[in-house]
Amino acid sequence: MQVPSHETDNATVGFPPYPGSKQMPRWDGGELPEAPPFSWWNLTSMLGPGLVMASAAIGGGEWLTGPVVTSRYGGGLLWLAAISILVQVIYNVEISRYTLYTGEPIFTGKFRTLPGPMFWLPIYLLLDCGSFLPYLASSTAVPLSAIWLGELPDNTNPSHKLLLQVLACMIFLGCMLPLLFGGKVYDSIKRVMTFKLIFVGGFLVFLAIFYSKTETWTEIFSGFFKVGNVPVVALTDLNGDGKFDTEDSLRGNNIDNVFVSLAQGRGFPKIDLAWIGFLTAMIAISGNGGLTNTPISTFTREQGWGMGKHVGGIPSIVGGQSIELSHTGMVFPISPESLVRWKQWVRHVSREQFWIWMPACFIGLALPSMLSVQFLPKDKPLRDSEKYLAAAMTANGVAETVTGIVTTDHVETADEKNKLLGVKASLRPWPNYIVWFTTLFCGVLVLGTSMASTADGVLRRWIDVFWTGLPALRKWETKHISKVYFSVLVVYATVGLAMLLFSNPTQLLMWSTIIYNYALGFSCIHVMFINTTLLPVELQPPRARLYVLGFGGLFFTFMGVISMLAIFQEKNIITWFH
Repeated sequence: MQVPSHETDNATVGFPPYPGSKQMPRWDGGELPEAPPFSWWNLTSMLGPGLVMASAAIGGGEWLTGPVVTSRYGGGLLWLAAISILVQVIYNVEISRYTLYTGEPIFTGKFRTLPGPMFWLPIYLLLDCGSFLPYLASSTAVPLSAIWLGELPDNTNPSHKLLLQVLACMIFLGCMLPLLFGGKVYDSIKRVMTFKLIFVGGFLVFLAIFYSKTETWTEIFSGFFKVGNVPVVALTDLNGDGKFDTEDSLRGNNIDNVFVSLAQGRGFPKIDLAWIGFLTAMIAISGNGGLTNTPISTFTREQGWGMGKHVGGIPSIVGGQSIELSHTGMVFPISPESLVRWKQWVRHVSREQFWIWMPACFIGLALPSMLSVQFLPKDKPLRDSEKYLAAAMTANGVAETVTGIVTTDHVETADEKNKLLGVKASLRPWPNYIVWFTTLFCGVLVLGTSMASTADGVLRRWIDVFWTGLPALRKWETKHISKVYFSVLVVYATVGLAMLLFSNPTQLLMWSTIIYNYALGFSCIHVMFINTTLLPVELQPPRARLYVLGFGGLFFTFMGVISMLAIFQEKNIITWFH
């Protein structure tokens, strides 16, 4: 059975259904296509959104925050990132569940729920602010400027500061290019992310196999299971200044377990609030985080999975003239035959998420963390003011280990900070320089491509809602969706450039991740509501998955709250280099 349009008044009674807000258009009706048969010999043809988002998952959380946390605490706190990833994999499957049934992305489903789109609009504009803050572009500028200068830039140097700002703006605009060419925007993103996964993954695996120690991997992977570990102010005066403070925790004795402490009668550990903000940032952007997971449901549609086969996709402004996107989703009638196909589709999506996305997230977090544990000097743990030196310090350690050429001995200065900054490229023998350059280039590739995928996620979230929800746009021909995409892209680029020119880079990172935690927590609860009210009973998720989503809502919201409290207690935001 097929209903030609949601505008018709002659649809069969009860189908297509029309739940939720009547301010959104009624779904069209169609038949659920067959899911591709599972085959070990045909795995590559089954890869889609999970592969793209797995590559995107090796981003800010894994490259910026994970290694910084492990450089100070080893693997002892990675269990928090593990919880984040495990909740997100269930969340990803559940937002794809909605898309398999309707051909619409989950973000459109959010606006279909009562009390209606105008109620949800200001809420999600606020929750999506974290994605509008281009912290990834600012972060990418640091390793790129190090390559340009031959050393880590000094933010107190006016010329270096200007270079960082110029490069951040160029990177941000450059990340828009894959969104303009290549047919479907999704296909362009998929090609970029595949290259990133192969290059960065290959380099990190090479280092892991040939230059890391067994105890390093034991430290990293055991950290995923050390539930209850928290960062604490040292209980011993290790530096002899008569105080138990953060300086002592730098020298060791900086982790305690909540459950062990309570069992031994020591009470609740004294948490080191100076690093809580950065730790919760790692939790927020491990995996994908915030609303950046929502493109998985859009990619599910554009891969042609489930009812997405009938809906179309978002074309690029150049090379995508033949691609169209329907103004509304399409659902299928419930029957014994369709339920068999439905279960096959859910298994198909679950396989990709559990077999591709989730392992990639754990490996993507473990490999960069391995760099800091293995290659950063253990006698000089990172202090608060040195958090953003981790990438360059790691690059120097990798280069010395791989080539056997020690370059830090060439630095003849009494200033310890200059030693930590590394060595000018002109003082490096060429084998050392090549490895140093490759490590920094991986940072550029990881963060830059993550900026591109984040930008695309923001654009498609709101474009899909506008395309379906605004009566004026529903009058447009379906082939003109690329014009809407390009118009919103211009607005997004303008706002992003303003942020880069007038905002502090560290504030962009910290406030982005705080909002990410709130956004993902709220979205977990909202997806529970969507999948139990808009979907037919036969297609709704198992109760256990609803429990996981409920736990995720509480977990991420709690992390957002404590990170804000930590910032307010500190009364300042730590700057880039001092």
